[in-house]
Amino acid sequence: MSIVLVAQNARFAHTAFGLRYLKANLPTALRDITHILEFDLTARPGDIVEAILSHGPTIIGLGVHIWNARQAYHLATTLKQVAPAIPLILGGPEISHEIDKQPIAGYADHIITGEAELAFAELCIQLQRGQHPPDKIIHAEPPDPAQLTLPYDLYSDEDLTHRTIYVEASRGCPFRCAFCLSALDKTTRPFPLEPFLEAMQRLHERGLRRFKLVDRTFNLAPDRSRRILEFFLEHVSPELFVHIEVIPDRLPDALKETIARFPAGSLQLEMGFQSFYHETQARIGRQQNNPLAEENLRWLLTQTGVHLHTDLIIGLPGEDEARFGLGFDRLIKAGAQEIQVGILKRLRGAPIAQHSRPFGMIYSLEAPYELLANDLIPFERMQHLKRFARFWDLIGNSGRFPHFRGWLLEQDAPFTPFMTLSAWLFEVYGRRTHGISLRRLFGGMALGLQEALSLNPQQAQQLIGADFQRAFPSERADALSGLMARIQRCNSEKVVSGIQRQARHLRVSS
Repeated sequence: MSIVLVAQNARFAHTAFGLRYLKANLPTALRDITHILEFDLTARPGDIVEAILSHGPTIIGLGVHIWNARQAYHLATTLKQVAPAIPLILGGPEISHEIDKQPIAGYADHIITGEAELAFAELCIQLQRGQHPPDKIIHAEPPDPAQLTLPYDLYSDEDLTHRTIYVEASRGCPFRCAFCLSALDKTTRPFPLEPFLEAMQRLHERGLRRFKLVDRTFNLAPDRSRRILEFFLEHVSPELFVHIEVIPDRLPDALKETIARFPAGSLQLEMGFQSFYHETQARIGRQQNNPLAEENLRWLLTQTGVHLHTDLIIGLPGEDEARFGLGFDRLIKAGAQEIQVGILKRLRGAPIAQHSRPFGMIYSLEAPYELLANDLIPFERMQHLKRFARFWDLIGNSGRFPHFRGWLLEQDAPFTPFMTLSAWLFEVYGRRTHGISLRRLFGGMALGLQEALSLNPQQAQQLIGADFQRAFPSERADALSGLMARIQRCNSEKVVSGIQRQARHLRVSS
């Protein structure tokens, strides 16, 4: 007799935070017989089912998220084929909305929507007693965080050593950004501070040095935020790294003073700008003082050692490619170390759906439901923008091309040349954005600066050569030239091959 909770994580390094909350909040007798099984997306359904059934489960819980929706469906169907009598409980953001539109719902015995800790515990108690609740769908009310047992002791020593450890000091969000599921929240709900800090102390004593806080609005209550930051300052070491998401336009002086005390590289702040266009911000319910947000960004970059991870979204209603480009230029000119360029997604349940018809939004029917086109950005341009986002991540965010990034910063409108370069790279790498080795990426960059952006050969090779030598210090001085020549030769052969194919086609046709 046991309960098995199953996670299909996007990567091995990720951990199933929610499943640990479920286990932590079960009664002791049930918690002692509960197993958490974690897999990545490459695991086959049959192998996962075999692992689940090896524990002799009487209840199976499965988390359904945007990143594992397809895999979860295949897992659920396999489970119900080989073990139909075992109750299957589904939960998670993906299955909490539009349930009737999801085939996986037909394979569930019960579905718990929302924050499921207390509702899941109650359901397990009933099932273990042989009672069967009449409702298949159970709508869980957001619990008071003070009622919850914290799950941090359930992270294993291996987790602490090799995986991303998520923690949270609060839940919820008071804002109404239409693209985000947090828009459905009514307010922010903080966890009692002292128990949270005691849990962080235990994690630190066990050796954890990399903390990732998942709070949506960490700096909403500055005094509380300062106390948490001071805890980490008390434990500063060369290995300490703390990731926090902050509201860009809410950094009072007292909080700035605390942030400035962190050594360089120990604190990463994520700032979700998303858009700088006032009409779009108003349309999606995003409240942001753009000048103050930019002022805070520049202060952080010039007066502290924090690493800035910023976010922008392509495809928001009413924002065309040009306006997005202006927002990108503002962030890169400010000096943000990372600009995460995301494509708008229609998350199930998020209010962004109300804009679909007025703005001609067309989304993929497959998770993660990315925008394919809208009334201002046709499909072809959206494809170009997706490639821009991918190459920016490989080049601009990777930290491997600082000399090129410095050159880009000097341009009047950096978005335009990088858009041109990304389109050229896509073609030269055989219309691919993945599976490109780092060496080939350097060769393509050096060639692209010449052919796509018209830099003279000496300047292009100096820029990329400096970055190449930094990445490959033991390489010969002419190694980059050799890479460029091979890529150019390969590209020429593709062009010739294409001409020959066209000629053969013409001969056959005639």
